[in-house]
Amino acid sequence: MHNFGAHQNAGSANAMSTEPMNLLILMSDEHTRRMTGCYGHDIVKTPNLDALAARGVRFDRAYVNCPICVPSRANFMTGQYIHQSGHWDNAHAWKGEPEGWSHRLTDQGHVATTIGKLHFHDVSDPNGLTESRVAMNIFKGRGDYFSSMRWRRLKGKISHTGDTTMEAGPGESHYTRFDRAATAEACSWLENESQGHDKPWCLMVSLLCPHPPLIAPQEFYDMYPLDEVDMPIAWSPEQWPDHPYWNEARPWRLPFDGDVYYSEEQVRRAIAAYYGITSFMDYNFGLVLAALEASGQAENTRIIYTSDHGEMLGGFGLWGKMCMYEDSVGTPLIIAGPDIPRGRTQQTIVSWADVFPTVLEGVGASLRQDDGALPGDSLWPLAKGESDLDRVAFSEYHAARSPSGNFMICDQRYKYVYYAAGYPPQLFDLQEDPQELNDLHASPAHSKIRNRLHEKLLEICDPEAVNEQAFADQRTLIDGYGGEDHVAAEGPIIGATPTPVEFYEDGVQR
Repeated sequence: MHNFGAHQNAGSANAMSTEPMNLLILMSDEHTRRMTGCYGHDIVKTPNLDALAARGVRFDRAYVNCPICVPSRANFMTGQYIHQSGHWDNAHAWKGEPEGWSHRLTDQGHVATTIGKLHFHDVSDPNGLTESRVAMNIFKGRGDYFSSMRWRRLKGKISHTGDTTMEAGPGESHYTRFDRAATAEACSWLENESQGHDKPWCLMVSLLCPHPPLIAPQEFYDMYPLDEVDMPIAWSPEQWPDHPYWNEARPWRLPFDGDVYYSEEQVRRAIAAYYGITSFMDYNFGLVLAALEASGQAENTRIIYTSDHGEMLGGFGLWGKMCMYEDSVGTPLIIAGPDIPRGRTQQTIVSWADVFPTVLEGVGASLRQDDGALPGDSLWPLAKGESDLDRVAFSEYHAARSPSGNFMICDQRYKYVYYAAGYPPQLFDLQEDPQELNDLHASPAHSKIRNRLHEKLLEICDPEAVNEQAFADQRTLIDGYGGEDHVAAEGPIIGATPTPVEFYEDGVQR
């Protein structure tokens, strides 16, 4: 396990007494926080999440600690930052080590069951879970190791993002079929297997949508006429920021090697499809919540809704996640339950590092002595009305199409982004500039703020040492797959992670 610096906080899962109850975790994939009705978006329709927020607490400043799928989910389970656990990218998947909250629960006699996407290494690993149904993990136990080779720019070797955006529209995909099956299995579990347990249970239902492919079932796609969708933040090339890191990294993330860009019609079609599969996700979680009510367990079950990261959806010319802009690193977070205040918002900054102690305290399980060194704190006191405006969020990124490590420190007002290997940092005043259009890193008037946030970063890790270790581990991984020339000749083997074959149609993913 890598450890390059001090932790941000000491864990405090028992800061406030919380009655043990069942816990239902609802997790989507790639859901941009602001693209939710209850977060103020006036086009995206999410009636079930809106209703959940109306009877619970909506966290407006929640962040993931790494904005890409596999590392984010390892962080979700373990409570450790990526530089501590070494889950650098989509080929470094969690194998049950270091142990997660699932181990603490099952070791203490609680049921910890998952249904749907995991993005771990393999279902056979000792991950501490009671069982995993309709499970989906990294491709063939290897994942996207081609993208681990980020020191080598390969013209013509672009990710799936461009292709799937170009193909956006109505229909069914292996992802929508998977989500229908996971939803049905979750409803069945709640209706038939949620009763009669000796201790409170934890059920995590993890859907794929609204992750690309951007194919929405017809009735949901039709909810968003193309001329009514809103356009992305700074979406056209003349609006893109002139920053050395992004000038180098953006072409690696654009279709056709960056030689052409999408038309406005193509962008609108992609947005309509994304909104459609967001509403499809909301519909499925509505079915799960209805099944919880029908089971008779709602009065002794708390609910957490979140997503493993956001989606840039064309903002600043970026598609996917993989950056520290709000639409990528921010996550929706809603908590509801019998003892949770109704219809409140919480402005305290929180992150996925807080999930580990939150799950344990929620069901009544105990931390182990060495868990006290984890960086997170239980969210229940915050959900019940406490506030701590001095908290900061930390995030890092070392994965696909990044020429250097990215590190974020975000406090109540400012966001500082540090790029390793000599790229200039970025600084945004989120209070005055919530869309992050005005980079203040070179402003003399903000030098003290920039220096203060950089010191906060150094309290958590040495970013240059972390960057070197990430590249070293990724080179070792590539060597294990035959070396970079072999991997380069092999090319990308996957786009969006394939579902189990039963969700394909006519033998293909679509």
